[in-house]
Amino acid sequence: MTADRCRVLLVHAWFADDSFWNYRATCTLVGAKYPAPPLNLITVAAMLPQDWEFRLIDENVEALTDEAIDWADLVMCGGMLPQRPRTLRAIERAQARGKPVLIGGPDTTSSPGVYAHCEFQLIGEAEGTLERFVADWRSGVREGVYEAPKHTVDITTTPVPRYDLLRKGAYIELSLQFSRGCPFLCEFCDIIELFGRKPRTKTTAQVLAELDAIHATGHRGIVDFVDDNLIGNKKAVKAVLPEIIAWQKAKGYPFQFTTEASLNLADDTEFLELMRQAKFMAIFVGIESPDPDVLTAMQKKQNTKRNIAESIHRIYAAGIAVVGGFIVGFDNEKQSVADDLIELIEDAAISVAMIGLLVALPSTQLERRLAREGRLHTIDDTAIEHEFLQGDQCTLGLNFDTLRPREEVLGDFRSVVARAYTPDAFFGRMRRMVDLLDMSGPNGKLHRASLVHETRQFLSLMWNVTWKRPDMRAQFWGLLGYTLRRNPGALTPAISLASMYAHLGPFSAYVVETIGARIENEAGTDGRSEREKELQQRMLTQQRAAAG
Repeated sequence: MTADRCRVLLVHAWFADDSFWNYRATCTLVGAKYPAPPLNLITVAAMLPQDWEFRLIDENVEALTDEAIDWADLVMCGGMLPQRPRTLRAIERAQARGKPVLIGGPDTTSSPGVYAHCEFQLIGEAEGTLERFVADWRSGVREGVYEAPKHTVDITTTPVPRYDLLRKGAYIELSLQFSRGCPFLCEFCDIIELFGRKPRTKTTAQVLAELDAIHATGHRGIVDFVDDNLIGNKKAVKAVLPEIIAWQKAKGYPFQFTTEASLNLADDTEFLELMRQAKFMAIFVGIESPDPDVLTAMQKKQNTKRNIAESIHRIYAAGIAVVGGFIVGFDNEKQSVADDLIELIEDAAISVAMIGLLVALPSTQLERRLAREGRLHTIDDTAIEHEFLQGDQCTLGLNFDTLRPREEVLGDFRSVVARAYTPDAFFGRMRRMVDLLDMSGPNGKLHRASLVHETRQFLSLMWNVTWKRPDMRAQFWGLLGYTLRRNPGALTPAISLASMYAHLGPFSAYVVETIGARIENEAGTDGRSEREKELQQRMLTQQRAAAG
């Protein structure tokens, strides 16, 4: 290392295997290792001096080795709360080998005290703040805390992420970001705390440059806009979508896009048509609850005064599949919550439903209210280690005193998961979704630019389902035949979402058993029972076997 040059090791910590979003079993079916790359770290790499040397270790794809740590002059880590234990372990390993660590990201910003032992802390967004760090580093400074102004960072200065640092073929999808922030005020959400309620956007030129960079890697298939609400600034995204459409046409439609958006998207037919023409395949929508009183109490008013199932069907009418998010554990839930949730999931034909327990995340309105009411549970490092290292809000959550009996809340949650993910229920919703999707636009056609990729993935998927997953073989082939007969243009979203059952089937069974053990354990102790630990270990063994 010289004063001007530096070797930077970027470490993305491992996510728990027994998590809803960690669908390694599905990745294996199509020849990938992990769903998505660490966009945060490759963006940070692009902000640093480009004459520095970079190496990325994504623990979800490859192991962090002592050799990699020894190579570095500086180790950079950053991630979310569920990654905390493994992030802390990576920091410990780096410091034990004499390497300074710079830590940043959402968990650092929300809980900086956890990482106070790091040589450098970056709190908030990196744009602008990293420049001060680089100047200090070059002048010989070897510790410091750098805090960005909240919610005002200009992301039109953000460079194109270093996609070249990613291991080729390791991920099902690559990703980019158009905006940060969300205009809504959901009580449980930490996005508005981290990024503010006035969405800031990149320029059209930036988005096209990032698409060019992804295209140059050779990636074809799914590209995810990781925005927490793509339509947070609807005027801005409406302006960029025609340029994305033109880019797709010029390149022969190499990508299918996915993203996350609020349910009021269903009210704008012009916007939905633009998404169809751009070849958006699926979106995640936070629905949370079918009860308007519960939605009002959580300050999610954008989901009230509407028929939620009909809103989802309007999105299907644009040829866009919907993955829905639902939460159990709100204060004013009715005793009928389990039946009401299942009825909505079935009526809306949402095949992939992310059903979780309510969690009071750090620095949210919900956490502050529960603390004022004396209901918040203290989460110490030990609890984080044994809970968030192996799980997510599907098996954990409820880190507060519930108003309904705790066993009743857990029982309702367990009932929803059990009923939603029987093979007949899941694939039945898949067939209804196929019937509702209008695939008359570009998102319903195969295009030459992605034909080789899609054919290879399809053949890999069908081979592996047929020979390695007899538990879902009949249902999967049945759905394939149904789609080809009824709506062949829906084949790509249908098989993409259906392939997630390779993970969601076993995962839902694990959740049902684990929550059952947790209910039994509630009356006795605050710690995990031996039965919970046994179930967790069994899930990990199954996941690793499925991943080869």
